[in-house]
Amino acid sequence: MVMVEKNNSSKPGWNTANKQFYPYLKSDRDRLKLEMTQAEKILWEELRNKKLGVKFRRQHIIDCYIPDFASLSIKLIIEVDGKIHLKRRKEDKERTGRLEMLGYKVIRFRNEEVENDLEKVLTEISLNIEKLKNG
Repeated sequence: MVMVEKNNSSKPGWNTANKQFYPYLKSDRDRLKLEMTQAEKILWEELRNKKLGVKFRRQHIIDCYIPDFASLSIKLIIEVDGKIHLKRRKEDKERTGRLEMLGYKVIRFRNEEVENDLEKVLTEISLNIEKLKNG
């Protein structure tokens, strides 16, 4: 069952999935939540519970995509890319373009960046959060 949240503000509600694709993406989303990469787990520990001042959701369906992390209130998406993304650059570019058309800012980090230089990653995320919060 898909629930709809009433939203009279300019902030998006949590129901951001394309209704046609949601039934097909729900099981993929659930699987991705259970099979997070080590880098995703590391970053999620830093993003969860509003640790950076905004709420993030993990593997939240937006349109027909399942980004790794999304803050709906400021329309920020964070992707953590493993080696598979080296072969999917065209698809990633198209996906990013579509999400940007929907008003989202998309930032990407490689697994190695998260695992080896978490402070730098968190600094970049924090800078983007501040930019988006302050318009």
